Amino acid sequence: MKKLLYIPAILFLAACSNKPKDKKTELADLKKQQAELSSKIATLQSEVGTQDSTKGTDVSAITVQPGQFTNYVQIQGRIDAQDNVTAYPQATAVITALNVKAGDHVSKGQVLAQLDNSVLVQNIAQAQAQANLSNTLYQRQKNLWDQKIGTEVQYLQAQTQLQTAQKQVASLRQQADMYRIVSPISGTVDQMDLKLGQIASPGQAGIRIVNADVLKVKADVPESYSSTVNQGDSVKILFPDVSDSLTTRVTFAAKVIDPTSRSFGIEVKLPHNNEYRPNMTAVLKIADYSKRNAIVIPVNAIQKSDEGDYVYVNNNGFAKRKSISEGATSGGMTEVTSGLSKGDQVITEGASELGDGDKVKILTAGN
Repeated sequence: MKKLLYIPAILFLAACSNKPKDKKTELADLKKQQAELSSKIATLQSEVGTQDSTKGTDVSAITVQPGQFTNYVQIQGRIDAQDNVTAYPQATAVITALNVKAGDHVSKGQVLAQLDNSVLVQNIAQAQAQANLSNTLYQRQKNLWDQKIGTEVQYLQAQTQLQTAQKQVASLRQQADMYRIVSPISGTVDQMDLKLGQIASPGQAGIRIVNADVLKVKADVPESYSSTVNQGDSVKILFPDVSDSLTTRVTFAAKVIDPTSRSFGIEVKLPHNNEYRPNMTAVLKIADYSKRNAIVIPVNAIQKSDEGDYVYVNNNGFAKRKSISEGATSGGMTEVTSGLSKGDQVITEGASELGDGDKVKILTAGN
């Protein structure tokens, strides 16, 4: 019986022990735990801060040394031949002879192709015969006139007939020349668009001649650089296709802005090089601004804020914030016009993690 009486009592006590805490008690317990965690966090932060302040943040820096700074305008151009022309037929006729082919070297004035001018040839022969007859008659009349035989009118008529006949022959020969395609320059036949037996017409198809010995680079410069890019400026030209480069000067800069592209053309003459070919891509880097004794730092050393741009310099092992004013940027380097002096050690790598007054440790330093 006693055992039976104990069982309900035990069950009652167990039920009482599982009763949930009231909210006030639970809140007090959580605040106690929060206070303990906050205390531990503060202790750890203090210990870590002490270690960092002793060690310092690892950074890289450069020492400011005034030097030459040049800003470049980079644009893309292409190689073109100084003499690059297409010789077209001046008359409509069948091509009877092609005297050259693509790749042949030709001289100025050389006949490249002949068109059918058989009718003109016959007309020239007839006109020449008439001119010969007129010349004979004139010579005889002149001899008589020199001997005071005949009238002056007869002499002048014979002279006029001869001149007319000679002009007729000259006119027909000029027409016959229009049935020949003649090279206007010395160079190489780069493209042949004509075929034997084809009917050629003015301005439709011709023979292109290129003088590859005299080449130039042509490019269009945006209007915004019209006041800084001029004839005579230094320019570095890169040729990606042949892994070559050279430094020279702008030989021509147009004064007129193209209304469509809002740009102006420039040209740079090239020295002879067998690797250069017309229409090859060229990258031009034109020096539009240069300054001696300029203070220049890497772009990645500059920080941005609402108050303006700034950098961190090494001040006896501590980061010091300095506001700066900037000029031009070229090749990853920026000219600093104010805020830095010769000898300042500007922090480059690691500057984004610093605050004013932080202890720093310079790992690498350059000029």
